[in-house]
Amino acid sequence: MIALDDLDRAILRALVQDGALSAGALGRQLGLSQPACWRRVRRLKETGVLRGRRLALDTAALGFGVTVFLGIKLAAKGRVSLQDFERAAAAIPEVQTVQHVLGMFDYRLRVIARDIADFERVLRRRIMTLPGIGEVEANVLLSEERRPGPLG
Repeated sequence: MIALDDLDRAILRALVQDGALSAGALGRQLGLSQPACWRRVRRLKETGVLRGRRLALDTAALGFGVTVFLGIKLAAKGRVSLQDFERAAAAIPEVQTVQHVLGMFDYRLRVIARDIADFERVLRRRIMTLPGIGEVEANVLLSEERRPGPLG
């Protein structure tokens, strides 16, 4: 674990809000020179605190208006390997994330679809044919609030 000072935390908070900020713009925002800011960002990358920059897509604007979280309990854990299930689930284009979890279910999937009818098609034709699939519970996302995380 790397020790972070207040300036490191401010850099991380700013990059969470806008990952495309240049070192110069970030430095101006935080009262640092561009080279000093660049060195700090580079150190955060080299130590693994920053693991790249991601582009956030608006799935609704792309025509995917429904997000569903699926809790999946495998039927026969000994008959199918977890890797086979994960690989098959991740190969479905509508599946955005595959999370191996502890609790009532074995996996949690985030699935996007154009509408409920499209989700039903994905569920019946793709999800329910996954190797080892057992119990499935669906929760439709109504709204989502993004929080900045532990850096507050």
